[in-house]
Amino acid sequence: MKTIYFARTAVAVAAICFLGSCGIYKKYETPTSTPLTKAYAEAIEQPVDSAAFGNLSWQKVFTDPKLAALIESALANNTNLRNAQLNVEIAQANLRGAKLSYLPSLALAPNGAGASYAGSDLSWTYSLPAQLSWEIDIFGKILNSKRGAKAALLKSEAYGQAVRSQIIAGVANTYYAIAAVRQQLNLSRNTAALWKETVQTMRDLKEGGRGVTEAAVVQSAANYYSILASITDLEMSLDQLNNTMSLLQNTLPQEWDVTDRVDLVTPEVLRAGIPMAELAARPDVAAAEQDLAAAYYATASARAAFYPGLTISVNGGFTNLLGSFIKNPGDWFYQLAGSLVAPLFSRGQNIARLQASKAQQKQAMNNFEYSLLNAAAEVNDALTVYAKSKEKSALLIDQIANLEKSVEYTQDLMLYSTGSTSYLEVLTAQQGLLNAQISQITTELNRARSVITLYQALGGGR
Repeated sequence: MKTIYFARTAVAVAAICFLGSCGIYKKYETPTSTPLTKAYAEAIEQPVDSAAFGNLSWQKVFTDPKLAALIESALANNTNLRNAQLNVEIAQANLRGAKLSYLPSLALAPNGAGASYAGSDLSWTYSLPAQLSWEIDIFGKILNSKRGAKAALLKSEAYGQAVRSQIIAGVANTYYAIAAVRQQLNLSRNTAALWKETVQTMRDLKEGGRGVTEAAVVQSAANYYSILASITDLEMSLDQLNNTMSLLQNTLPQEWDVTDRVDLVTPEVLRAGIPMAELAARPDVAAAEQDLAAAYYATASARAAFYPGLTISVNGGFTNLLGSFIKNPGDWFYQLAGSLVAPLFSRGQNIARLQASKAQQKQAMNNFEYSLLNAAAEVNDALTVYAKSKEKSALLIDQIANLEKSVEYTQDLMLYSTGSTSYLEVLTAQQGLLNAQISQITTELNRARSVITLYQALGGGR
């Protein structure tokens, strides 16, 4: 008897070891099969750097009081963020359900019936049965389901953080875009007033016989009307940006109070490169890894489907129907049973499921690696735009200074010289100055956006 017992034990231990080697019980581990994923696996083991740009609170990055108030309002009211939070609650409920799968199920099904034969009195039978059923998770089916639900929860939490970061960046981008368009609009309106005066000056010089032709008058008038047309475009853009901010605030369209200038002051954290530890903190990277973990557990569940399931059930209750006899009053009864169901042939469904799960796991791995590459590209783009915007801004300042002198000089030539081409120089100088001033505002906006994009690209907004 002892020999048989030890033999059975050895077989059971060997079977468990074999199944463990198949990955049925093994927990997901971050892959290190490629240099990229290996660097990521090492990075997530490092302690969190609270001084890293992406780990700074958004209040330290966006210090403008008006902008801070709008971000707080958006985080409190935005519909997308609410839905993301609800997705977390859904995932938490699914995880609780997966954990409760370990517990037995209890069902109560009372029933009664009456029967009469050959005119006899109606005979009543009744039964108050209860059934207790418990699936023993020998081969990890429930375990992998629970682990997959946990991965789904972590993914939902990462997605919620991504939405939060996106809202903060969206409000900041829209805020400074409104400020930039208003600057351009004020500049264009002031320039239009000056160009209107130029048109009148041209007319006065023509009538005074000062060498200005009708061509110069109509050309200057055309320039004046072109800037009036551009003002309508700016007004339309401003209205659209205000509507965008209203949507972010989850409120009806309205005009928003913003800063007078695009002047985003940030901590000096920008540098030539970003370590993997900061890229690994991005919520979309974390979500991609949890997708991979969920696919891993789905493959483990598909493997477990090839092995038998053990279920223990207990039936009991109170009844007056004992076999073919009716007994009044009734009596208690109970039954104990166990079943072991092993799949032998399931029309290829288990094989197909395993093959599909393996393919989906490979897809998740590809997506995970791509998320890391995409994170590095976005960060590098933001750093490049920031550096080049600073360079361009300095060059535009010098260009504007020279163009202002050019406008002044050409206007003097037009007033005090009889040269026939002076009016063209005036118009060219004025147009060049306006374009440079508009470009300067746009460049400052691009610089601010690059900082915002970098903060979002590093998962900022926690």
